[in-house]
Amino acid sequence: MTKRMFIMAGCVVLLVAALALGKFLQIRQMMASSPRPAPQVVTAIKAQALEWQPQLSSVGTLVAVRGVDISSEIAGMVREVRFRSGEEVKSGQVLFALNADADQAQLHALQASAELAATVLRRDEAQYAAQAISQAQLDNDKAELKSRRALAAQQQALVDKKTIRAPFAGKLGITAVNPGQFVNPGDKLVTLQTMDPVYVDFYVPQKQLAGLAVGQKLSLTSDAWPGAAFAARLTAISPKVDPATRNVLVEATAANAKRQLIPGMFANVSLEQGDVQRHLTLPQTAITYNPYGSTVFVLAPGQGKDAPKDDKGQPVLVAQQVFVTTGATRGDQVAVLTGLKEGQTVVTSGQLKLKNGTPVVIDNKVQPANSAAPTPQEH
Repeated sequence: MTKRMFIMAGCVVLLVAALALGKFLQIRQMMASSPRPAPQVVTAIKAQALEWQPQLSSVGTLVAVRGVDISSEIAGMVREVRFRSGEEVKSGQVLFALNADADQAQLHALQASAELAATVLRRDEAQYAAQAISQAQLDNDKAELKSRRALAAQQQALVDKKTIRAPFAGKLGITAVNPGQFVNPGDKLVTLQTMDPVYVDFYVPQKQLAGLAVGQKLSLTSDAWPGAAFAARLTAISPKVDPATRNVLVEATAANAKRQLIPGMFANVSLEQGDVQRHLTLPQTAITYNPYGSTVFVLAPGQGKDAPKDDKGQPVLVAQQVFVTTGATRGDQVAVLTGLKEGQTVVTSGQLKLKNGTPVVIDNKVQPANSAAPTPQEH
């Protein structure tokens, strides 16, 4: 009885094994006969090492070395405008003349009064020498003369304020003030800006302070002058870091002989820092940024007997996702610090269609931008 049971159990095991083997062969045949996925079309580039000059970039604001909005200290009617809008003026040049007729008349009266007091003092000094008057009278005459001269000087200052002069040399703006117009104290009459040189003020993070020093050279660019670069020199570093942003204000000075840079404009600032370095470089479009890390797809011929092959039986390229560590960026490029080797082929566009093992075909007819210093393109 026991022998029969062992025989039956063995038959059952053999039957199950035969069924499993048949199912496995059937699945394998189906997989072998199923069509392979079509290769995905991507663009790709070989990772290459390029020389990088570490740079600090920021956006700054152009500021005049001297700049002011000219205004009047006192009220009055404009009699003359002695300049043309936009012209260069010298320090002390008359810009506006206000009506000062009544003030001039008052000044002449006070000057005549001071002259009379001086005459009285001279006469009393002669009388005092003859002991005809007291010392007290002589002292009173001297005080009277000083008082009248002070009143005349005060009136002279008032008359001088009716003539508005340029406080320094520079270029005038556009004025809307005309002769016959009444102006009040503090009214803006015209702007005056020193155009050469100009300052550029910009902020840098506090971690960059160690690489800054007065005298460093830097370059300015502005969208007002495409393709033009202006040389500047770092002239001042603020002794205080902004506690809200942890940035520090830096000032540079740029020559502006052609008056191309205008106060108030913004400028892109580029400051070279440290020695030239070599980094593996890729277009920024090649990097896929994820919460768990940055990745790229590397292309290499498939390996193994199951690797996909083309019509000629040659292995085709397949994608393999790898983690990388990225560094600084410049223009369209990014430095790759770890995860890649020079010469590896990396996908630059079309990553959304890929996963590990996906066969690909490279078509570089249209490639992503890969410039270290891109410029706006007009379409």
